Amino acid sequence: MTRESLEACQIYIYAAALLAGAAAGLLLPESAGLLEKLISPCLAVLLYTMFAQIPFLQLRQSIANLRFAAALFTANFVAIPVFVWLLTIIFPQAPPILAGVYLVLLTPCIDYVIFFTQLGRGNERLMLMVTPLLFTAQLLLLPIYMWLFLGGEKLASIVQIAPFVEAFAGIIMIPLILAMMTQWWAEKQLLGKRVLELGGWLPVPLMAAVLAIVVASQIDRVLSEWGTIIGVLPIYFCFHLFVPLVAKMLAGWFRLETREGRTLIFSSGTRNSLVVLPLALALPGAWGALAAAVVVTQTLVELLAELVYIRAVPGVLLKDREK
Repeated sequence: MTRESLEACQIYIYAAALLAGAAAGLLLPESAGLLEKLISPCLAVLLYTMFAQIPFLQLRQSIANLRFAAALFTANFVAIPVFVWLLTIIFPQAPPILAGVYLVLLTPCIDYVIFFTQLGRGNERLMLMVTPLLFTAQLLLLPIYMWLFLGGEKLASIVQIAPFVEAFAGIIMIPLILAMMTQWWAEKQLLGKRVLELGGWLPVPLMAAVLAIVVASQIDRVLSEWGTIIGVLPIYFCFHLFVPLVAKMLAGWFRLETREGRTLIFSSGTRNSLVVLPLALALPGAWGALAAAVVVTQTLVELLAELVYIRAVPGVLLKDREK
């Protein structure tokens, strides 16, 4: 098996992982506590392998296509936050639910969006190149959005800074720094290059493992809170239905090429659910439990939406132009 053939089977591998995780969680509910403790370390390793494949040392190239970068930022950090805020007004939720919704819908994906962009006949290399910029921007802007949308005083009274910072540092910053160090090592020494190439095999199996662990540890919580969580489904359905249309409109405004427009649609419609899950779990008490269940629910809805996107985006929304 080659790395390319492994990546080509991602959808089936992830689907099998989700089913296995759901079965394990339902058959062995007593294992949920132990599995939840494994989420953070497993996710940290996964993110390290993913970050290592992202060209952070070529950050300048990520803004070489200024028109696409401008469209990407307008979609992900202007249009989508406004749209999400409007959805939460149309479909009002309790504050802990809103915390989960905002955490997951305001953070654009930086990992498997590249794969789905490729399947949807977008420009996966362009998506890869802008990922460092996208990741940096969401880290800086997410606290601002949370403060504005949830209310500064309420957020300050609920969120305990220490667990939140600990989760952020352990899950995101340490893997990021190690990944950048690995990239620097790969540029200097052959051994480092080989380590980096070997690491390229790991994201798919690790992603499958993390998906299985997350679903197994959270499925019982999702089901037990289903009466409350079901209220967010209209938000998620509307998001995945209308955001591609918003992105298509922006692609026209910025005069993007067809493949660039498809890439914008996939970036806009794919969210950073696995990365923000530990941040949701770091919220205190009932807030953490509900926010985590909301994030996991979005992951399940999103993976189904991606199966539609890879057909509908190149086949309906942005067809190849006739020559």
